[in-house]
Amino acid sequence: PGTLLPRLPSEPGMTLLTINIEKIGLKDAGQCIDPYITVSVKDLNGIDLTPVQDTPVALRKEDMYVHFNVDIEIQKHVEKLSKGAAIFFEFKHYKPKKRFTSTKCFAFMEMDEIKPGAIVIELYKKPTDFKRKKLQLLTKKPLYLHLHQTLHKE
Repeated sequence: PGTLLPRLPSEPGMTLLTINIEKIGLKDAGQCIDPYITVSVKDLNGIDLTPVQDTPVALRKEDMYVHFNVDIEIQKHVEKLSKGAAIFFEFKHYKPKKRFTSTKCFAFMEMDEIKPGAIVIELYKKPTDFKRKKLQLLTKKPLYLHLHQTLHKE
């Protein structure tokens, strides 16, 4: 993994969004092997609006957190994202017994949540539901994905 794309060129009057993925809280954080996050921007039908990006493997695991501290440059100006769009974060890890990478949980952010500063978003059970129809929280425990948003406007 690790397919991060550079920031788009700025356009007058248009806003670009950088999301720093700080950390994710998981009860078995320490057991996750080579964890990374796949970031995608989808419309209401689950269609990709931008190229999909994978973070590098997490920096470290500590207590109930997997730390990333990585910036994702969203590959479309905020103004050009369709109304029902959402930014998805799929937490993936390697399962040696099955010899494949599995999605453990996912989170998403909707357009009205795009604003500068820190945000924590809830984690949902897999499989990833890009249409956001049948969402089930991963756990009753207060475990979240911690993000920090920066908006760049000309």
